[in-house]
Amino acid sequence: MSGDIHPAAVQHMAQHVLNQLQERRSRCRASAPLTPLFVGVQGPQGSGKTFLTSRLHAQLSSQPHALSVVVLSIDDLYLPHSGLRSLAESHRNNILFQGRGQPGTHDVPLGTSVLQKLKGINDADAQTVDIPSFDKSLFNGEGDRVSRGETVKGPVDVVILEGWCVGFFPTSKEVIEQRWKEPVPTLEPDTFDMKSFVSVDDVLAVNEQLKQYVEWWSALDAFIQIKGPSSAQLSIIYKWRLQQEHNMKANNGGKGMTDAQVKTFVDRYIPGYVFFGDGVMKGLSGSEVAETERLPPWIGMGLSITIGGDRDLLQISKF
Repeated sequence: MSGDIHPAAVQHMAQHVLNQLQERRSRCRASAPLTPLFVGVQGPQGSGKTFLTSRLHAQLSSQPHALSVVVLSIDDLYLPHSGLRSLAESHRNNILFQGRGQPGTHDVPLGTSVLQKLKGINDADAQTVDIPSFDKSLFNGEGDRVSRGETVKGPVDVVILEGWCVGFFPTSKEVIEQRWKEPVPTLEPDTFDMKSFVSVDDVLAVNEQLKQYVEWWSALDAFIQIKGPSSAQLSIIYKWRLQQEHNMKANNGGKGMTDAQVKTFVDRYIPGYVFFGDGVMKGLSGSEVAETERLPPWIGMGLSITIGGDRDLLQISKF
């Protein structure tokens, strides 16, 4: 179903990256090595962000642009299987850590190292950079890191970091406790009951882990966010992810999750959007995480793509 996304979305994404790259080049001294433009791409499960990112990569790499583009998925930065199991064991009562996906299930030092190396990949003495790879099919679907990732060498023009929680920022305990008391926006109570499977302490544990990711986000220069319409930003994720699963099963002989399993799968990610998703626009705030509020580095260089239930392009805006 991801292939049904309006082709114009890719054109807008490509033009946004090209504009930001041109501005970057115009500001830099000709004698200095130009670091790659780092672009964050965030979108919920089933929205088609991986498909769009691959098409963006193809368009920027082709003529007439012929840019050198590296795509790094946050999914490839997961902890190895042993690390995921250790995390789950140490948080046995927190369902958010029972499996990969949430902030805290990634190898933050590894990601920091890769991003730093990519920042300097255009330096005269730069070495090649190994891009990690994670195989989700290993260990009966629990997944594990593998050694056959891509090796990249400079020069590189654009680095894209994509993932469902890219740009999500931690917040304060007070904000989390207040949101815990409020109804979940754009979801009917009979569709989603967050308090039935997760506690406020579970969310606070993820918030603590998310503090480590701020260093990753500080590397980003520009941003692209894919989202549903404001009236259905969360409810539409269930539709998208279900469509995605049905499409996959139609092409592989019926192997995949049941509809009920898809709902359970999506349920586990909803707290992330509720408590941390507005960080893409608002950044770091709250007395516990910063002395003063700090906007994301990409504000003024962000592109928002709103798509509908069938992934039709509804709106393009900048932030």
